[in-house]
Amino acid sequence: MQALAAKNAQAAAGPPRQCAVPARTGSRCSRRPAQPARKAQPIFASADKVSPLKAQAVDDIAVYTEVSTQSVADAQVKLDKPRVVVLGSGWASACFFKALPKDIKEKYEVVMVSPRNYFLYTPLLPAVAVGTMEERSIVEPVRNLVLGKGDYYEAVCKAIDPVRKELVACFPKDAGLDEACFKIAYDILIIGVGSVNNTFGVKGVAEYCQFFKSIEDANTLRKRISECFERAALPYTPEEERKKLLSFVICGGGPTGVEVAAEIHDFVFNDLKAHYPELLKDVRIRVIELMDYVLSTYDRKIGEFTHKQFERAGIELVLNTRVASVRDGYVSVVPKSGEEFEIPFGSCVWATGIAMNPLIKELQQQFPEQTHFRSALTDEFLRVKGSDGSIWAFGDASTIEQPRALQRADELFEQADTNKDGLVGLKELQALLTEASKEFSHLEEHARFLEAKNKRFGGLLQRALAGNSNGAESPMQTVEETDELTKEQFKALLEKIDSGLRALPATAQVAKQQGEYLAEVLKRGSFDQQAKVLQPNEKQAPFKYNHKGSLAYVGGDQAVMDIPKVGPIFGTGAGIMWKGYETFAQISLRNQLLVISDWVRTKLFGRDISRV
Repeated sequence: MQALAAKNAQAAAGPPRQCAVPARTGSRCSRRPAQPARKAQPIFASADKVSPLKAQAVDDIAVYTEVSTQSVADAQVKLDKPRVVVLGSGWASACFFKALPKDIKEKYEVVMVSPRNYFLYTPLLPAVAVGTMEERSIVEPVRNLVLGKGDYYEAVCKAIDPVRKELVACFPKDAGLDEACFKIAYDILIIGVGSVNNTFGVKGVAEYCQFFKSIEDANTLRKRISECFERAALPYTPEEERKKLLSFVICGGGPTGVEVAAEIHDFVFNDLKAHYPELLKDVRIRVIELMDYVLSTYDRKIGEFTHKQFERAGIELVLNTRVASVRDGYVSVVPKSGEEFEIPFGSCVWATGIAMNPLIKELQQQFPEQTHFRSALTDEFLRVKGSDGSIWAFGDASTIEQPRALQRADELFEQADTNKDGLVGLKELQALLTEASKEFSHLEEHARFLEAKNKRFGGLLQRALAGNSNGAESPMQTVEETDELTKEQFKALLEKIDSGLRALPATAQVAKQQGEYLAEVLKRGSFDQQAKVLQPNEKQAPFKYNHKGSLAYVGGDQAVMDIPKVGPIFGTGAGIMWKGYETFAQISLRNQLLVISDWVRTKLFGRDISRV
C-alpha cells in the first residue's frame, strides 16, 4: 500500500520529496528536500464508484479529493499517541466529549467524525416545530465541544475494517459539494451513530409521512402547518378539502407523539386563533396508538391524566389501532376490534419506532457474535462483542448483552440447595438471588421481593415494593413461604424471570449516562500497547443505568413526570418543573440562556407564524 501511495504521490508532484505528514509506525518517507506544494490527484471522487475498503491510503489518512498537499499536511498530523475515533455527534458522543478532561490530549488523540456538525437537544424538537423554540437555541456546534480536546471531521462513515483498524468516511452528499472520501486509522473506535426511522414495513410511510428525528424534520413540519392553513384560508376552497388540510395526524402515542400533538394544539389555539378564526372549527388533531393508552412506558396514571387532558383540549386519541398503510392525504388504520377505515390528513407525522443504522448492520456481518435485531451488542463495559475490545458503542447504536440466569440453572440450583435435599426453600432462594444478582443484575428486584416475604410485616413491605417496582409482576408472587422447589420448578422460575429482561430504552438519558461513563473509562483506563486495546481500570465498575425519571409536555403549560420513588406528578406544577429541567439540561450555558429567552419571547409575543 505504501509503495502504491508513494507512486501516486510521485506522479502528482514529480520527484520524491520529504513527507509533510508524520507517518505511522512502519511507514517509509523520503528524506529528500521538500518540493513546492501541488494539488493531490484524486484516487476516487465518490464512494459509490469504488469499494471504500479497496481504496489506496496515503500514510494512515488518505484524502481523495482535489486539495493541496500542504493543507492536508497541516490538518492531518498523526500524533504519537493512541487515536480514538468517535462516530456521531448525538447525545452519547456530545456528552462523552463534554465529560473528557481538558488534558485528554496528553494521553490520546481524539477525533470526532460525523456528518452533522452540531449537537441537537432532541427533547425540545417538538417546540421548534411550532416556533416555541428557535432552532439555534437547541443546537450547539460540535467544534465547541471538541475544542481543546480533539479534532472534528464533517463526514459520514461508509465502512469499517476491524481487521486493519481503519474506516472510510466521506463528506456528506447533502452538503452541496462533491463527495470527498478518505481513510482514517484508529486504535480505539467508539460508535455513536444512533438509529434510523422504522416504518415497520407499512406501505406509504416513507413517501407520505413526515419523520420527526432531526432539525430538518421540525422545520418541514413547521412549514407544512403554515402551508395547510394558508391553503385552507383561500376563497372558494371546498369544505372537504379544507377539513382535510386542517387534519393533523400523529402516528405514535409515545413521548414524541404526545408532545408534537400538544405543541400543535398550543400553536393553533394560542397563536393562529386570532388570524384564522373561521378555520378553527375544522381543525382536528389525532394521535394513533397501538396500545390502549398513550405514554405506555410511563405509570398508568400518567397515561390516564394525559387522556383526560387531551379530551379537554379536543385532541382525539385513536387507541388500540394500528396503521395499515398510507397514501397521499390518507392514512388507513385498523382497530383491534373493527374494520379498516381511512383518516384524511393535511400533515401526518410518523413518530414511532427506531431501526438499526445501516453502518451497524454492515458491522454485524463481520462479527458472528452480533445477533441483535436493532443495534450493536456490547458487554457490560460497552465493548462491542466480537471486536476483541478495539470497538466500543453507546447510545441508540448499542445494546448491552443481558446474561440469562437460565443458562446456569444447574449450577445455581446446586448453590442454592445448601442442605443438599434436592429442594430449594424460600430462604434459600432469596439468599441465592441476592448473591447471584451481582452477576445477573435483573435478579436483584426479585430478591428484594422475596426478602419482604421473609420479614415481619412482609405483606406491607411486599405491597410497597409492588407499588414502586415490578414486584406486582414478579414471578415470586407465586412462591409461598412453605414452598420448596424442585430443580425443574427452579428452572421454570428462572425462565419466567429471564423472560422479563428488557433492553435499556433508546432515550437521551441512557445515551448521556453512557457517554459520561465511557469518558470515565478512557480517563481512568490505559491503552495496552501490546494488545492494542483500551483496558478499563481494574476498579472500573460495569456500566449501570440510573433511571432518574421520565417527563413529557402535554399542552396548556402542563406536563407529566414519572419519578422513581416519588411516583407520577402532573399538572401545571409539573409543567413549571418540566420547563426548568429542559432549560438547565442544555449542554451549554449559551443554550440555557437562549432557551430561557425563547420561553419569555413566546409568552410575551407569541410564536412567529411566518412560513420561512
